[in-house]
Amino acid sequence: MNNESGGNSIVGPVDPQVQPRYAGWTTYARLPRLEDVPSADVVVVGVPFDSAVTYRPGARFGPNAIRQASRLIRGYNPALDIKPFEVCQFADAGDLACNPFDIGEAVDQIAAQLTGLLATGTRAVVLGGDHSVALPSLRAAHSVHGAMALVHFDAHLDTWDSYYGADITHGSPFRRAFEEGLLLDRNMHVGVRGSIYDRKDLVEDAGFGFSVITCRDIDALGTAGIIERIRERVGDAPVYVSVDIDVLDPAHAPGTGTPEAGGMSSRELLEVVRGLDSVNLVAVDVVEVSPAYDHAEITAVAAANVTWEFLSVFGRKVQQ
Repeated sequence: MNNESGGNSIVGPVDPQVQPRYAGWTTYARLPRLEDVPSADVVVVGVPFDSAVTYRPGARFGPNAIRQASRLIRGYNPALDIKPFEVCQFADAGDLACNPFDIGEAVDQIAAQLTGLLATGTRAVVLGGDHSVALPSLRAAHSVHGAMALVHFDAHLDTWDSYYGADITHGSPFRRAFEEGLLLDRNMHVGVRGSIYDRKDLVEDAGFGFSVITCRDIDALGTAGIIERIRERVGDAPVYVSVDIDVLDPAHAPGTGTPEAGGMSSRELLEVVRGLDSVNLVAVDVVEVSPAYDHAEITAVAAANVTWEFLSVFGRKVQQ
């Protein structure tokens, strides 16, 4: 990444001592809009698409819910000892336009627009949207970085084949990504739990290059153990991280499409994300926030803070 920001001074978020946090543009953390800066090293971009869900809809409203919940984000991250917005240029690229009635066309539209963003050398944190948006995001990242290792935080495998004849759904993005050659064989699921259709689902998943840390493993491993397992798995490969907010227990993320009991806590997830500053992180998505099922912005606040930690990790990479 380039921290010169085109030779221009960095434009940061709105000063909360000048304008209260509840006022002004609802960009992520009240960052400048992409059109208001000469260039950006890292962008936050929304993909308000949820036509590929199999249970609760509503994640199309996730990007704006996350932005609204991010108003309380402050500029210094004490856990990583960084002021990321002063290190490189961050911006909010707004929402991508996509067809809400045609999954295939929407995926192609999302991939084309994200590819255009990443081709300029910027890095992106994609706010979904349902988990199908990970497939076009992976396609776009692959166009720049080649095949990647995937670290996938989710209650579910998302490597199933199809639903009701649809090949692209929020339960199948990583099978499609494997078939398209977007992934290496150094991938990791974290937080998987609950019932599945058949034991063969696990066998097929392993064949796509995935190792699994289940929620049952977390107590024994702890967050430090999870981080170490991820580091060992991905090595020095370019890493794409995909966070389905349902990796969190419904107590921490009620506003999601397919909740499963027994998940991670917000504290555990945030700590593991911080530990990813030692991998070759190239792109991120945070998906499946469905605000219609949320209470007091619990889920949106969790997603906004997960996003903040990823932005801080990107900032740390500029400092190194």
